[in-house]
Amino acid sequence: MSLLNAPFDPVREAALVTGAGNGIGRAIAQALVGEGVRTVFADVNKDTVTAAAKTSPRPDLAVPWVGDLADTAACDALLAQAQSAVGQVTHFVHSASPSRREADHAFAVNRATWKQMHAVNLEAGFHLARELARKLIAAREPGSFLFLTSLHAGTPRNLPHYSTAKAALAMLVKELAKTFGRFGIRVNALVPGAIAAGGFVADPALARHIPLGRLGRSEDLAPMALAVLSNRVSAYVTGAAIVVDGGLSLTNWFDPPELDDL
Repeated sequence: MSLLNAPFDPVREAALVTGAGNGIGRAIAQALVGEGVRTVFADVNKDTVTAAAKTSPRPDLAVPWVGDLADTAACDALLAQAQSAVGQVTHFVHSASPSRREADHAFAVNRATWKQMHAVNLEAGFHLARELARKLIAAREPGSFLFLTSLHAGTPRNLPHYSTAKAALAMLVKELAKTFGRFGIRVNALVPGAIAAGGFVADPALARHIPLGRLGRSEDLAPMALAVLSNRVSAYVTGAAIVVDGGLSLTNWFDPPELDDL
């Protein structure tokens, strides 16, 4: 039997995906369900996350959850619901991130927007990963965690709240990979390019900067996410950042922001 025919063990493995209501998180959550993995679809938007669960390949394996991960109490509630609904979570995907506006450059972004971006990306990601790891370690079970970072973890984006949150998340992946590795818990990052989904509204003209000649789609990320999450396919991969961008990172395409309002 081909190794790629059975990347997961549905009997003992279960997943939690944040940001599963749309975009990349939705594509990954639905792909996991398609592999027979019981999966909690977590999102702040009830309508989109309910639809994502219902339209997944196996709706019976998809459990929607609604809450704002900027709130620590909501993170705790999510952990409790996940444990109740699917049992021990062995695979964690953190894709949740607030929507972003091009107008929020360094002189325009307010404190509330800054705090929310960091709370959902970094603080929630850390809290959820640490608590899930505690349970896996206590149960002596291996695990696989995947964080969605960004090309702008290393390249300015004119959105300092977003870029700094993703940069911190990229380092968190390395920190957790180093700490959790001895317990058989792998932690990696997926680094998307210009993906026309979720909070990013892509300008079609951006395609001219992409060597593969087109904008990305959420579905372009899902196969790689499954490969990295699978303990059978990627058993010796941790602390890695896998770029899925059509070659966009080979160019530098952003101009400084317009500051006419100063």
